[in-house]
Amino acid sequence: MKTHSFLALWLIVYSMNSHAESIRVVTETTAYSYMKEGKVAGPATEVVELSLKKAGIVDYSINIYPWARSYDLALKEANVLIYLIARTPSRETDFKWVGELSKPQCFLVKLKERTDIKANKLEDTKHYSIGVVRNDVRHQFLQQRKLTNLSISSQQSDSFRQLVNHQLDLIVLFDADMPRLCQQQSFDCNKLEKLFLLNELSNGIYMAFSKQTPDSLVKKTQDAFEKLKAEGLVKKIIERPPLPR
Repeated sequence: MKTHSFLALWLIVYSMNSHAESIRVVTETTAYSYMKEGKVAGPATEVVELSLKKAGIVDYSINIYPWARSYDLALKEANVLIYLIARTPSRETDFKWVGELSKPQCFLVKLKERTDIKANKLEDTKHYSIGVVRNDVRHQFLQQRKLTNLSISSQQSDSFRQLVNHQLDLIVLFDADMPRLCQQQSFDCNKLEKLFLLNELSNGIYMAFSKQTPDSLVKKTQDAFEKLKAEGLVKKIIERPPLPR
């Protein structure tokens, strides 16, 4: 009887600990994270998986969702790891930050043929339609600056397609995403024009845990990421030329 009771108690404790260690990893489709042969791949995905494995975390799943869904999950649920999220002052206390994956530049972009569009600063864009992704850092940034001429999509590819089809005047793009989007739409990237750099949006792109995640999990992952970074692996993987997809 005592043996059975001890075994039952051990199974309960083991089950609770296993559940606590289970991580739900979420992201969106970008140049660094995408579906390939039925699974989530890409340089950032590789760094995330290496970090988790080095931390001894093997019970995890990775899914690509529209950004708003990934962001909402990371805001509201425990044990969620979101990656390719910009670290901004307004988000600082909403997440537990693990490490910086990259630092891309962000530009306001138009079609070169649209010579009627002229803008040197954000204040010049108020009369043009601008495509953004719902709850993305670019969406939040433009909203904070009281721009109301925003066309909101669930994915960056939708905004880009609208730009190419002359349904939008402008979109806000990270430089690393341009080749991928052009490839998807069979569009010549030389037909795009960068109007100006948005310095405020050219921040680090991170992997971060939801605030409800135990500090012990966060610390293990942070330590693992820092070791990979010190070994030069993070930089090497992120800067590796993309493979054909």
